[in-house]
Amino acid sequence: MTDFQIARQGTPDYAVRQNRVLRNTYMLLGLSMVPTVLGAFAGVQMGFSFFAGSPLISFLLFLGIAWGFMWGIEKNKDSGVGVALLLGFTFFMGLMLSRILQVALGFSNGGSMIALAAGGTGAIFFTLASVATVSKRDFSGMGKFLFVGMIVVLLAALANIFFQIPALSLTIAAAVVLIFSAYILYDISRIVQGGETNYVTATLAVYLDIYNVFVSLLQLIMAFTGERD
Repeated sequence: MTDFQIARQGTPDYAVRQNRVLRNTYMLLGLSMVPTVLGAFAGVQMGFSFFAGSPLISFLLFLGIAWGFMWGIEKNKDSGVGVALLLGFTFFMGLMLSRILQVALGFSNGGSMIALAAGGTGAIFFTLASVATVSKRDFSGMGKFLFVGMIVVLLAALANIFFQIPALSLTIAAAVVLIFSAYILYDISRIVQGGETNYVTATLAVYLDIYNVFVSLLQLIMAFTGERD
């Protein structure tokens, strides 16, 4: 942390501004869950499956759409357009979520597994967000390590489209839970420490952290506790 950052953090205006960013991030994060749930519900009801065709093409198309949304959100982060795009993106991610929910609901204990994954994700988020908020440590040094880990996981997931190795899928899911749990700590810490001053950008980052933890946690829970009729 630079002397300038330390000096800024000593001013009341700085503390008020960062508290406002954190509060607005949590409020928008809560709001973003509404279109996510609506998208997931609509997808389950329609039997939506984005990956019904070629897995590789579908995966690349998904990345293209997701990155397009994220580019638009970042480009318009200082206006209401950015908020609208963020909510549209979370609806799209809800649709994407519907596929794994359909698989989970195919188990006799599907509802309880989804609830367990949601509860586990919530516990991870609130614990790490509290640590980042209360602790005076700066976790920004984790950024490069986490980014490298995310790229490795992305490449492994891409490779497993061709290999379809169950053990590799579980390894990837476990790695995603660990990496994006750490990202929660990192992203909330950046807001608290002043590294992120825009609540729309901050919300997008934390939303993706939570989303990835939930999906991967659900995959692991299904693999180890799923019960067929």
